Amino acid sequence: MTQKISRRGFVAGASSVAVAGGLTACAEPGSEDFVPVPGLERGPFGADSTAEDVTAGLDLTGMTALVTGANSGLGLETMRVLAVRGAHVIGTGRTLEKAETACSSISGETTPAVLELTELDSIASCAEQVNGMDRPIDMLILNAGIMALPELEQVNGLEKQFAVNHMGHYLLGRLLLDRVVAAPAGRIVVLSSSGHMWAPDGGIEFDNLSGEVGYDPMKAYGQSKLANGLFAFELARRLEDTNATANAVHPGIINTNLGRYYSGWIRAFANMFGWIFMKNVEQGAATQTYVATRPELVGLSGYYFADCNPIVPDPRMNDEKLAAELWDVSEEFCRSYLT
Repeated sequence: MTQKISRRGFVAGASSVAVAGGLTACAEPGSEDFVPVPGLERGPFGADSTAEDVTAGLDLTGMTALVTGANSGLGLETMRVLAVRGAHVIGTGRTLEKAETACSSISGETTPAVLELTELDSIASCAEQVNGMDRPIDMLILNAGIMALPELEQVNGLEKQFAVNHMGHYLLGRLLLDRVVAAPAGRIVVLSSSGHMWAPDGGIEFDNLSGEVGYDPMKAYGQSKLANGLFAFELARRLEDTNATANAVHPGIINTNLGRYYSGWIRAFANMFGWIFMKNVEQGAATQTYVATRPELVGLSGYYFADCNPIVPDPRMNDEKLAAELWDVSEEFCRSYLT
């Protein structure tokens, strides 16, 4: 069984666990937020690195990856690079047409799959298709998401950002968990965001998951991104007796269609001047690709990465009680699909 370097264990003082041979993290030189993980040293990659840079020299032949939201932006670039390196990539889109178009636009072995994260039946059908392939999933990259809906929208009684960003991915991850555990060193990478700091003071408003008590676009987005991090944190704990790992990622500030709900002047500003302070898509896909592929990171679980660097998140993302409560609420919500 693979030894684990667990953020939870390290924070608790169990710092003696190490991966044989040591690890090299891709960290921004001089980063003050770097988490000193046992055996993990700063490496050559950082904010300017691309997904191709961090996978250079890797041969992923024989591995299977699933990337949600693979039809555009970070998901498409992640799928492209993984396929270039030899992996078989299952790329999901909200419709079969979008998934097929994305998969056919790149070189390598790909399989399109329909995944509409607002529809629980669609999530279950996608999982059934993937489970039917009867092959381990080496990399499950939960990438898709929405941001800052200007008005309250609900899906299955939940505020839509929470429903799509967290609950949909929670259900997909749970339904595919056995496939990840079946891999020699399966990895689950959950896209969070530095926006998790915008979450309500209490972290998750369990008494207002519908958004009806009060709705603020950025606070709701922050809550959903905090939920992503808490999901990875709790999942890492539950995977401790397996070879599988789970980590959360902040990809950076990137001008993708994630910001399509912003006002016109904000989008115009980003299009004109975003190159000054934003990453491009190739750079934005680097951290999730790094965490999903690097052999040096086998056994690293329960961490939060930015610029390919394990960093310190908002303390609420380390809240074991909050993570466990979110898991229980999510499990209950999805129970009819998990039995």
